[in-house]
Amino acid sequence: MMVKVSRETAAAPAGCEGSSNQRPHREVLRSSLEGGLQGSRGGLEGSFEASAALRHLRMRARAGWPLTPKCRDGRTASSILRGLTSLLLIAPLLAGCVVGPDYTRPSVETPLAYKQGGVREDSPAYVAAHRKGWREANPSDAVERGDWWRVFRDPALDRLIRLVDVDNQSLRQAVANYRQARALVASAQAALYPTVIGAPSITRTGSGSTTRTNVSLLGQASWELDLFGGTRRNIESEAALAQSDAATIALTRLSIQAEIAADYLTVRYADSLQKVLEENVENFKRTLAITENQYAAGVAARSDVITAQTQVQTIEAQAIAVRLTRVQYVNAIATLIGRPPSEVSIPVAGISRNPPGVPVGIPGELLERRPDVAQAERLVQSQSERIGVAVAAFFPTVTISAQGGISGATRNGLLSAANQVWSVAASGSEVLFDGGARTAALRSAEAGYDAAVANYRQVVLAAFAEVENQMAALRILGQQQRAQDTAVDLSRKAVEITLNEYRAGTQNFTTVVTAQNLLVNNEVNALQVRLSRFTAAVTLIRALGGGWDVRSLPSDSELKGPSLPIDRGGQAVRPDE
Repeated sequence: MMVKVSRETAAAPAGCEGSSNQRPHREVLRSSLEGGLQGSRGGLEGSFEASAALRHLRMRARAGWPLTPKCRDGRTASSILRGLTSLLLIAPLLAGCVVGPDYTRPSVETPLAYKQGGVREDSPAYVAAHRKGWREANPSDAVERGDWWRVFRDPALDRLIRLVDVDNQSLRQAVANYRQARALVASAQAALYPTVIGAPSITRTGSGSTTRTNVSLLGQASWELDLFGGTRRNIESEAALAQSDAATIALTRLSIQAEIAADYLTVRYADSLQKVLEENVENFKRTLAITENQYAAGVAARSDVITAQTQVQTIEAQAIAVRLTRVQYVNAIATLIGRPPSEVSIPVAGISRNPPGVPVGIPGELLERRPDVAQAERLVQSQSERIGVAVAAFFPTVTISAQGGISGATRNGLLSAANQVWSVAASGSEVLFDGGARTAALRSAEAGYDAAVANYRQVVLAAFAEVENQMAALRILGQQQRAQDTAVDLSRKAVEITLNEYRAGTQNFTTVVTAQNLLVNNEVNALQVRLSRFTAAVTLIRALGGGWDVRSLPSDSELKGPSLPIDRGGQAVRPDE
């Protein structure tokens, strides 16, 4: 249903001819708006009251009010129009009404402490580690919270990770998605403002020897008032989506940084493994020389020499295979930093003995530190605002429109008063029947909100589990490392003893081979456990959110600003800068 009030159909107020004992049209409009405002507080009842008011106005318009009434006090249609215009000018003041639920963050069950932490909240160790940022357990070694990888004290790793923001294509894609979301926020904001259209035209007609030129220079404006907050709810929804995309940038950046760190540590592991295998090749060559001397002296069998030669070649083959592993991981790092493999080289250096300490804080902080949790929470708000958009569809819409300009023949003086045209109108509309489409849209929005809440809570649970897993991994792998190092020490002693016994002729060569192979296996296993510990430290830091914080998300005022800030390279500025 639509009610339209314009210059040609302006309703006469009380006290005008043709409207005695009639209800003033401004009161009717006010009742209609108040009905909508009441609807924001009491559900859909206000929409039906507004509908009744609009239907009442329509019937009154059909009752035969004069098109150009003259009031008893001398007022004309122009004064009535000015009153109507005044009413429409204050209509935006009524736009404080916003229907639908106001967003609150969903509740989640948060433990007071991590099960794998093994530290009480009131203990000195916990207090010392709490809110200290990313640093090693040494209090004198403070590190900027954002550069979490600096805890590994490796300048080469620091240089590689800093290149992520330069050329990584996945990160560029995430930034582009964020820029697109910012544009959608601006597009949604545009619905709050009038639409102005210019429509110039020129027509030349002729009849016989007579020609006529008509010129029309008209401007049209239309403004749909957001009386019930549907547009504002949509803006908030799009802004929340943009914040979710900003969190996606942080999540993508953190994942890439962690992957580079893990690959870099694997390269360091390969360097250490290469060194261990090459040392064992030399050891096996010395054993081969001893065996050949024993064979020349007639105290060793030819099979012992062949076995010793086989050992040397086997370990050399393993050392060669490690080189391929190193090349593959260096190339993987090159891909992550957006560079051709030919431009990336990493100097040889072994992996450190122990990973740095990682202060984990308390579980409640995790909700503010993980970008994937923030991403899921922003999606919840977006879906919540969609409910408000769906509820607003049940209420009437009010539109103000105006048109003005000049139109006429050029020979008559185009700018003369006779050629000036204008019109002002206000219209209201409401859907009376849509087959349940709005109800279905509301139910869909509510279901989308429930799904987003469930996803948010699942992400939080997974975050807690990931932190617990990596804390357990660090603790258990530390125990395994100590046991494995002991096994390496014992294996070295066993090799030394068996070789001395073999030289003395009191031990067979098979025992020597077994001891040497066991030493190689234990040394390789020790390096693998060390790599697992470092990888677990990286994964734990990533699980804790790296150096990110929810306060890095762009604020509502930034998202609703006039434009997207641009850096010197023409790309969108990072949202966490």
